Amino acid sequence: MNPRVNKVDALDDFTLLIVFENGEERSFDVKPYLNKGIFAELENLDNFKSVHVSEGTIRWENDAYLCPDTLFEDSVPYKRQLHKK
Repeated sequence: MNPRVNKVDALDDFTLLIVFENGEERSFDVKPYLNKGIFAELENLDNFKSVHVSEGTIRWENDAYLCPDTLFEDSVPYKRQLHKK
């Protein structure tokens, strides 16, 4: 069983930054889902940014959601960008 979601942030490029209960930060690209059923409503950035944590996974205001196993297995480790001055 994969870890569940503790925190989610929606980014402007239609990716999600997800923090799982095991402390891992991972990035999940939602773009491949945007042309499928209820997820098409998320092409509007305001709708996309309505994402929130719900019972260990994520859900949007339009009731679209993704399984926490999918979120973990299809995401990639998030690497913070260091900005040089």
